[in-house]
Amino acid sequence: MSERNATIASRVGLHARPAAIFAEAVGALPMEVTIALEGDPADDAMDASSILSLMSLGAANGQVVVLRAEGDGADEALEGLVKILETDLDAE
Repeated sequence: MSERNATIASRVGLHARPAAIFAEAVGALPMEVTIALEGDPADDAMDASSILSLMSLGAANGQVVVLRAEGDGADEALEGLVKILETDLDAE
């Protein structure tokens, strides 16, 4: 299983527009990706392709989240997702 940490860069955190952009990117992948707040137990991880799960996570600007995925291309997929989360999507 591959794992990456990302710091939320969007000013409003992972809500509404940033969550929708991120969920769409995850949904386009051929693998399941989970997300959790850093320090939370692994069994608290949520489906990263669900906008509702992302918004209920409550990840604020500057918080660190943990992304996990398994399968061929998981490392590359997570690197791309980290770039999305570490971009201020509210500024665009």
